[in-house]
Amino acid sequence: MMYWIVFAFFTTAETLTDIVLSWFPFYFELKIAFVIWLLSPYTKGSSVLYRKFVHPTLSNKEKEIDEYITQARDKSYETMMRVGKRGLNLAANAAVTAAAKGQGVLSEKLRSFSMQDLTLIRDEDALPLQGPDSSPTQPWQPPGYHGLRR
Repeated sequence: MMYWIVFAFFTTAETLTDIVLSWFPFYFELKIAFVIWLLSPYTKGSSVLYRKFVHPTLSNKEKEIDEYITQARDKSYETMMRVGKRGLNLAANAAVTAAAKGQGVLSEKLRSFSMQDLTLIRDEDALPLQGPDSSPTQPWQPPGYHGLRR
């Protein structure tokens, strides 16, 4: 665990130092050697740096760190509640708008199928219910249809 904490600090510092020191001769080779020194079980470089620098600093700043964590938790809770309420309001407004528009479309479709619209169809446009050669007692059948066969 000590290695990862020290390595996280190194990675953070590396982003700034790469911009400034990348022109320095053997800079990248020194970085590789430093990472090997941190990782090596023989030198225990990360353990040395952690015990000398990181742990004492974290111990001295423990109360401040805890206060920042508490403030961040409270602010994040407030932010999530505010964003959640906005999201629910937007979803409710979208649902009401969709329902209102959908109701208008549905009523137009139902009105087009109503009996008033069917009375507007002229008699000559209506489909015949019986064929020209069939008698009124027998229903009209399409050509080639001979009833159900068993």
